[in-house]
Amino acid sequence: MTARQRHIAHLHLHAALSEAQCADVIELVSGITPHVRAVPPNAVQLDLTSALRYFGLSPYDVVQLAKLRLKALYGIDSSAGLAGNRMLAAMAADASAQGDTTWIRDGQAATWLYPRPVTALPGIGRATVETLNKYGLHTIGQIADMPAVTLQRLLGVGSARLLAERARGHDPRPVSPSEPTANLVADLMLERDCLDPAQHHRAVLGLAEQIGRRLRGESQVAGRLTLTVRYADLPHSQLRSSGGTPISTTRTRALSEPTNHSPALAAVSLSLLTSLGLQRARVRSFAIRADRLVPARSAYRQLSLDSGDTRARAAEVAADRARRRFGPEAVRPAALAD
Repeated sequence: MTARQRHIAHLHLHAALSEAQCADVIELVSGITPHVRAVPPNAVQLDLTSALRYFGLSPYDVVQLAKLRLKALYGIDSSAGLAGNRMLAAMAADASAQGDTTWIRDGQAATWLYPRPVTALPGIGRATVETLNKYGLHTIGQIADMPAVTLQRLLGVGSARLLAERARGHDPRPVSPSEPTANLVADLMLERDCLDPAQHHRAVLGLAEQIGRRLRGESQVAGRLTLTVRYADLPHSQLRSSGGTPISTTRTRALSEPTNHSPALAAVSLSLLTSLGLQRARVRSFAIRADRLVPARSAYRQLSLDSGDTRARAAEVAADRARRRFGPEAVRPAALAD
């Protein structure tokens, strides 16, 4: 039985993305395939192999679908590479103009790779390139055709073996999620300094909702929240810093149990906001940081006899599914509606 041909897509996003926007992009493309990996600072890789049968499309058309969703929902232009492994897909994306997709089909890797300069291979340092050029080796094809013993004499056994594998277009690495982050941060800079407690409440609620959505997208739960409020330069002494520089206040609270449930995160965040007593404070920005992150599957959860809690969590799952399909603004809490 022959191994199934892999189809890996590398999407280069032509935009400077914040951490929150990166999470939104990952959530969006996860609606196409669960095999997604972020490639900082502005790229993402997808293993489309198992998704092709579901969509009933060619690999190229599935890539176009992903690009169309990114453009329609977030206004992000992208170029893409499509190949049988991660390295070739990334190289194909690098060779694509904005908006284009380069597809290296099965059996075409050598034809596409060999004329390219050695510097096009990922992870090749300047010293290695200078050594190869010194001996008249300038293209990937020259490296691929060189006897292993000769290449080992030039670069050493380990480096020569890795370079030869790359020059032949081999890359067995799977598309697996990146290592989980130590914390998640959502922040909001207000359009103008704000005195309105209702607007403060709305801002913090929106950030808590955003943190919950990102935690669920990464299958993680948080054990602690920190709220940071940055103030405008106010005349009263308790909020005034030397030199007229805005100051900030921070409050941290451990959760009763690790969670990614947005209402629970919002309750704690709003409690932190209340503890600050900002009735007369002119606020410039808010930030919420979630840390003590652990995988959701390994976290405990207190059993509840409240059927309303069960229904709320089921509704949250449905809302997340709708956001993945129609965009992050498809479903929002009523308190955040315009």
